[in-house]
Amino acid sequence: MGLTLNDIVHTASVWVLPVLFAVTLHEAAHGFIAWRLGDPTAYRAGRVTFNPLRHVDPFGTVILPAMLLLASGGKFMFGFAKPVPVNFRALGHPRRDMVLVALAGPGTNILLAVVSALLLHTIQYMPPAFAQWSATNFVNSMWINIVLALFNMIPLPPLDGGRVAVGVLPQPFSSKLAGLERSGFLILLAILFVLPWLGRQIGVNLDILPWVIGEPARALMSAIASVTGVQ
Repeated sequence: MGLTLNDIVHTASVWVLPVLFAVTLHEAAHGFIAWRLGDPTAYRAGRVTFNPLRHVDPFGTVILPAMLLLASGGKFMFGFAKPVPVNFRALGHPRRDMVLVALAGPGTNILLAVVSALLLHTIQYMPPAFAQWSATNFVNSMWINIVLALFNMIPLPPLDGGRVAVGVLPQPFSSKLAGLERSGFLILLAILFVLPWLGRQIGVNLDILPWVIGEPARALMSAIASVTGVQ
C-alpha cells in the first residue's frame, strides 16, 4: 500500500526541522570560525547567521530531501546547504586554520546531536500527542546530525574531511589530495549512485556507505544516548 498524503505530511514534519537545523548550522559554523580566524568573506556575504534562508540550496536543501523522502517510503531524509565561501589565504595561519574551519561544521553537528539527546528528557513534561511528535524530531535530529558529521569527514575534498586531510598530511600527499577538489563531487556521486547501480547489475553489493557511515553512525548514536542518559 502506498503512502497517503497524511503519511507524507507527518513524515516531512518530523524530518524537515532536523535536516534544516543540521545543514544550516553546519554551514554557519564554518563561516563563524573563518570570520573569527581572519577571513570576513562569509560574514560580508551574510552567511554568519542562524537564518536558514541564507543557507538554503535549492537542490540540496529542498529537492534532494524530497526525493529521498519519497524514495525511502517516508523513512529517511538527507540534504545539504549552500557551501559557505571561505578564502583560506585570508586566514591568519592558512594550513592550520583550514583544519579548524573544516572541523567546525561536523563538530557543530555532533554538538546538536548531544543537545537533541538531552532534549529528550523534556518530553515527559509535554502533552502526550505533542510529546511523541517532539521525541521523533529529537531522535531524527540525533541521527541526521551524526550522519552529516560522519559523511562530511570522509577524507575527500571538497568535504570537510578532505580539507582536514589536506591540512595535516605532509607534502606531496596533501597537494595530490587537494588536486581532487574539482573532481571530488563527481567521485561522491559515483560512490552514492553509480557504484550501487553497478552492483545491482552484476549481483554484487557495492553500496559501501552503510559500512562507512551507517555502522559508525549507529555506534555513535548509541554512545551519545548512553552518555546523556536517554537509553
